[in-house]
Amino acid sequence: MITSAIEHASVYETFRKLEEEGFRVTYLPVDRTGQVSVEALKDALTDETILVSIMQVNNEMGRVQPIAEIGEVLRAYPKVLFHVDAVQGIGKLPVVPSSLGIDLISCSAHKLHGPKGAGFLYCRKGVEPEPMLYGGGQERGLRSGTENVPAIVGMAKAVRKAVERQAQFAEHTAALRRRIVDCIHSMPELVLIGSERAEDMAPHIVYFSFPGMKSEVLVHALEQRGVCVSTRSACSSGADKPSRVMLALGSPVAASGIRISYTLQQTPEDAELLCQALQEAVAALKPNAAELKGWR
Repeated sequence: MITSAIEHASVYETFRKLEEEGFRVTYLPVDRTGQVSVEALKDALTDETILVSIMQVNNEMGRVQPIAEIGEVLRAYPKVLFHVDAVQGIGKLPVVPSSLGIDLISCSAHKLHGPKGAGFLYCRKGVEPEPMLYGGGQERGLRSGTENVPAIVGMAKAVRKAVERQAQFAEHTAALRRRIVDCIHSMPELVLIGSERAEDMAPHIVYFSFPGMKSEVLVHALEQRGVCVSTRSACSSGADKPSRVMLALGSPVAASGIRISYTLQQTPEDAELLCQALQEAVAALKPNAAELKGWR
């Protein structure tokens, strides 16, 4: 099995467990911008490979992965299943399984303003996963148990609305990202994480580091100014250890990352409020910028 070093914990920890059960797993490294190397994937593929799982958009830093290129490579390996964690992609970026060579796609409703606790797995026709729960045969026998119908209906509606507004979302959030990135670039104390090319990054996530200052300090400083951000993805923002994603990038400031995310609900005025709060907080904290050497 092959995955990347920066997958979401729901995927990464599953592969760790599979290793304990005897499967061999290759964790592909990423470059300085957070991109998985297609060449490294090619080198890792063998006749015994059965699954490749690469996320479409990294949930922490927003790096978009070369899913189309990976799908094209895997067309030469018909026995290898290709799974994509598209939780941060569906409704925000184009996701067309047939054209991308994807066999399996996972999605979570709450990332699309849908109900929490609901998600779906897309399976290409001909792919029949082994059930993990047995019982009454609900959900086509893949996951027995009484369905949460209201959550499922709400999820379907959320996905439909998100896809219908995808172009509007992309345009709106890209404008917000440009403003926030310009603000970060204007402060020498801060370092933008990821690619400088906008097309390499998801429009709704900005990730930067504040060398010389613990992430939580800036989070609280911004909170006092009416702005809520996180130290990493929301589901692990309380973890008291360096970001696994930042460590995979080779960052020397893995404990100082800040994640900003936003949707159609945030306005240009909100972006200006964030920028003002960020400038005030940085000036007040007077960071030690010595760690910037060698990273910028």
